[in-house]
Amino acid sequence: MQTGGRQGPEIWLRGPVPPPVDAGPQAPEHPSSIPTAIPTTTPAAAPRRFSWVATHGGTGVTTLASVYGGQDCGRDWPGPGDPPSILLVARTHAAGLAAVSRALEAFRRGEAPAGLDLDAVVLVADAPGRLPRQLTPYVKAIESVIDVYHVPWVPSWRIGDLTGPPPRETEALTRLTGTPRRPH
Repeated sequence: MQTGGRQGPEIWLRGPVPPPVDAGPQAPEHPSSIPTAIPTTTPAAAPRRFSWVATHGGTGVTTLASVYGGQDCGRDWPGPGDPPSILLVARTHAAGLAAVSRALEAFRRGEAPAGLDLDAVVLVADAPGRLPRQLTPYVKAIESVIDVYHVPWVPSWRIGDLTGPPPRETEALTRLTGTPRRPH
């Protein structure tokens, strides 16, 4: 796999790989010269913005972008003014899992537009209840190559009510997207 002109192993990279930088200060020669206090202030980072990209029709990217923030790109790749960090979205039915697998393969082959950063896959429940046992191997295969966030069936979203907080089961996705907490 070519990464910025460097030859490397055939692995999935999560985000851009920066060029090597100077190692900075070397380790102190004596343990007594190691600082004992850690600064208590850290610069606040702005929440990262994402582009939601649907791998097939009906994934819910418009709803997800409304609830979690970010750019709704529909089924298109992000444009020049859109965030280059991508969250691929699919429903958890067989066709949706096949579509997201094809999109992941496009990234692996380098067929996605240059400059895009594939961050994760978001799998949205296609129905209430548990995932059918026959689909579990497909989800596990996707999870073996990239971070996957699961969004459960949300009845209120189906009728267009996006006013409540994100589902509790999506806490990790809420942290990733920097979604502000909303009251219950």
